[in-house]
Amino acid sequence: MHQIGVVTIGRNEGERLVRCLKSLQNNVPAGSPIVYVDSGSTDGSVEKAREMGINVVELDMSVPFTMARGRNTGFQFLVENFPQLTYVQFIDGDCELLPTWINAALAALESNTALAIVCGRRRERFPEASPYNRLADMEWNTPVGETRACGGDMLARVEAIKAVGGYNPKMICGEEPEMCIRLRRKGWKIERIDADMTLHDAAMTRFGQWWKRSIRGGWAVAEGKAMYGKPPESYMIKEDKSGWLWGAIVPLLALGLAWPTRGLSLLLLLGYPVLGWKIYKYRHSQGDEPGNSQLYAFFCTVSKLPQVIGQGRYWLNRWRNQPATLIEYKPVPVTNPEA
Repeated sequence: MHQIGVVTIGRNEGERLVRCLKSLQNNVPAGSPIVYVDSGSTDGSVEKAREMGINVVELDMSVPFTMARGRNTGFQFLVENFPQLTYVQFIDGDCELLPTWINAALAALESNTALAIVCGRRRERFPEASPYNRLADMEWNTPVGETRACGGDMLARVEAIKAVGGYNPKMICGEEPEMCIRLRRKGWKIERIDADMTLHDAAMTRFGQWWKRSIRGGWAVAEGKAMYGKPPESYMIKEDKSGWLWGAIVPLLALGLAWPTRGLSLLLLLGYPVLGWKIYKYRHSQGDEPGNSQLYAFFCTVSKLPQVIGQGRYWLNRWRNQPATLIEYKPVPVTNPEA
């Protein structure tokens, strides 16, 4: 029988965490150890997890929280207490594991010993709740097949995670693709299979939340480029240039030169609808419905401004030699004590 352990992480996930833990208890093989790593929650998450019989590890609050640090801590707990484990399922506390995922993922890993990680389709639990949730659902829909990176939910080979020393604990975002780069350098492969994996609850109902999340994405672009921008990876080069160009250079030139050019520089702003049209055509070619393609194109174009803010924040933080801190976009939910 396969030996699988589960690591889930969270911070103030409330009922989302309860749903997550119930899905794990229902959908992983009986007897599989589950550990929840908490990053300073104030909503009763720790108590609720313990009431459900889950192993709980609370991170030291004197050290900056990161999702990478949480996953490493959970992984180390499993390795030390359950050395027989072959696979580990990582899942975020705002997700639910779907019933058919484990068997499908195991089959893929067993069929190819070069695979370090298998991921599947993450879907939004409430895509209709807001355009921002719908955008997230589209974002999760990546191509099936061998891939260069994965997200926070995946089934991984314990041997492979050990080989690269896990996640980079100092990264506040983008830690999954960074670890995948190190895995691929050692000859491991990552694959997305055509199987439903998890339900995710982004809980983004306000523009401000989407804006903060986009700033975090810009930070990930800047840090990824700083770490692996040189060949052979050339990681995040295109995304970094796009952020600076459309988020800073074009608007500054268009507005800054408006007076001396008698408004001719404002023609530069026509580049934005052209950019949006290109994004729309790409998403539509990937099978998205016209309405969804339009939504994605519009917000992707608008996101260049918060993205460049995130890129700038990364470099300013680095110049000041300050530790990175989490960029959170979710409100603290209320836990239902009767759940």
